[in-house]
Amino acid sequence: MAKVERVRQVLSSPFGAEDLKSQTEQGWKIVAIEWEREVPAAAAQTAPTGEEPPFGLQVAKESDQLEVNPTEREALFLMMELTVQEGPYSRIADELNRRGFRTRQGFRWTPVSVFQMLPRLIEVGPRIFSTEEWQERRRKLKAAGI
Repeated sequence: MAKVERVRQVLSSPFGAEDLKSQTEQGWKIVAIEWEREVPAAAAQTAPTGEEPPFGLQVAKESDQLEVNPTEREALFLMMELTVQEGPYSRIADELNRRGFRTRQGFRWTPVSVFQMLPRLIEVGPRIFSTEEWQERRRKLKAAGI
């Protein structure tokens, strides 16, 4: 399979027909178009995004702010701990299920659902590693020889 090169081009002026022709002649093809526009401040604040909060967070009942979901946070800590121990995804899923954790949809964890959490673990990892709770877990792992 041939190697694919992708470039994201930030535009400072409108992209016209000549620009498209030039890029096409160089062998490029369009794979995505991203549009943006300015919206009035009032509309921007009230427009629902329809996006689910990241795993480990939830919308606070009394405001539109995100807050920690304690159960999901503990699941993230456990996933991180087992990942650091270099456990296979199947072992991580089994341990999450054994401890009663479920996915946000209420399903049992599978190796695939654990794998799909890796981007979230990468995103939240620096915050997890800087907590006192993680430092305590790390001391216990070292004491256990892991």
